[in-house]
Amino acid sequence: MLTTIKGLEDFMLPCLNKKIFGYECMGCGLQRSIALIFKGEFVDAFFMYPAIYTLIGFFVFLIINSFKNFKNSNKIIFILAISNVIIIVVNYLIKIYLKQI
Repeated sequence: MLTTIKGLEDFMLPCLNKKIFGYECMGCGLQRSIALIFKGEFVDAFFMYPAIYTLIGFFVFLIINSFKNFKNSNKIIFILAISNVIIIVVNYLIKIYLKQI
C-alpha cells in the first residue's frame, strides 16, 4: 500500500496558479492531504488542508443521499457546501496573510 502511495506522490499535479502567479490557490494541499490520509497521518493531513475532513463528509453524504433520500437533504447539502466554502476561503486568507508577515 505504501509503495502505491509513494507512486501516487510522483504523479501529483503541480499548482499552475503558484507557478504562474507565485500565489497558492484555494486547492493547494488537497492532493498531498489525501496522500497523508492514506498513509495514516491524519493530523498532518488536517494541517496540510483543513477542509479535507469536511469535504470527505460532504462527498460521503452525497453518495449516501444518492441511494437513500433524506427528508431535509437539500438543506444538509447546502449547509455542508457553505461550511466547506467558508473553511476553504478562511484557510486561504490565513495562508496569504501569514505569507506576507
